[in-house]
Amino acid sequence: MRLVISFAALLMSVVLVQLGSGALGPLDALSGAALGFSTAQIGMLGSAHFVGFFVGCWAAPRMMGAIGHSRAFAAFAASGAIGALAHPLWPDPTAWAALRALTGLAVAGAYTVVESWLQAKVDNSTRGRVVGIYRVVDLSASLVAQAMIAVLPPASYVSYNIVAILCCLCLLPLTLSRAAAPAMPLAPRLRPARAARLSPLAAAGVLVAGSSMPAFRMVGPVYGHEVGLDAEGIATFLAAAILGGAAAQIPIGWVADKMDRRHVLTGLSAASAATCLGVAADGGSSAAAAFAGAFAFGLFAFPIYSVSSAHANDFAEPDFVAELNASLMFIYGLGAIASPLSASLLLDRFGPGALFSFIAGLHGLLALFGLARMAVGRKARARTPYRYLPRTSFVVGRLMRRRKDG
Repeated sequence: MRLVISFAALLMSVVLVQLGSGALGPLDALSGAALGFSTAQIGMLGSAHFVGFFVGCWAAPRMMGAIGHSRAFAAFAASGAIGALAHPLWPDPTAWAALRALTGLAVAGAYTVVESWLQAKVDNSTRGRVVGIYRVVDLSASLVAQAMIAVLPPASYVSYNIVAILCCLCLLPLTLSRAAAPAMPLAPRLRPARAARLSPLAAAGVLVAGSSMPAFRMVGPVYGHEVGLDAEGIATFLAAAILGGAAAQIPIGWVADKMDRRHVLTGLSAASAATCLGVAADGGSSAAAAFAGAFAFGLFAFPIYSVSSAHANDFAEPDFVAELNASLMFIYGLGAIASPLSASLLLDRFGPGALFSFIAGLHGLLALFGLARMAVGRKARARTPYRYLPRTSFVVGRLMRRRKDG
């Protein structure tokens, strides 16, 4: 209990950041549809978010080094609030894309500050418990954020005002805490080419996760709208995927620690592809079918990033672990920038089922690549324990790291 209390301010800030940022994406999608934006323009908003997110991951460590953790967090929170509040003032897709880039930068910066602060305050005796609590906070707040869509009217100043209030509220726990800010750690070096050479399959898995998950989260609300779900149904649809991902963590983690991770990753990819093809063919026939499809998609697709990361870490030397996880986040971001726009263009051209056909194609290619790698690649001699990894900032690998055995 003392451990929870000591990190309460940081974790509460994470909850509020997740509530605001997690609700903004689907709210923008539904608001764009209500304002007459094209599906491609709505997808552009998702891609713009990850452009800003990418820049934020780069800029945040340098800002913290220049002005400190608390001031950097305040700057990012203010940027997020401005980005949310300005939406109703300027209802234009190009303007909203710029605002989403600003909020993406703010989200990445806020997570980087919090995770750097947590990393500096934990040691190996408390790391496991702190990481466990962080996982619960991340998933629970994300689930609540999706549920908020049911009560936030699209294209409403009130809705964006609520999101902006959450951005402002996240300032209070951190800035009112009496805990001293830690010294600024060095920004992680990004060497994605080395990460890809270390484990081509893991890099491919992360790239596919970065291409499929943001496409679902950013364009999924448009899919729900196109197949006839109301606001409450869309919120349930998005939440079902997160519930599926949460339900998968323990069993998939157990399997991934017992079996060859290449088999697990390939199996998850094949199951994801099959599920998405089923949703594309029949997912819009009823609300129940859509919810079941989303849950199954989350069950198989959400763990792919964490399994890929664990597989890559099996081959990493201890002094490369933190840089490896930052590099995997970089690869994830490359996929996340392009995929929402690509998925929205396909949906606009071929109908709602094209979203899941696009994701199925990505996972099908990953499954084939996994089979090819099993034929020519090497098996890891040592294992790092599987763990759920949130895709939040380049420094998350330092927070989540464990000592390698041997």
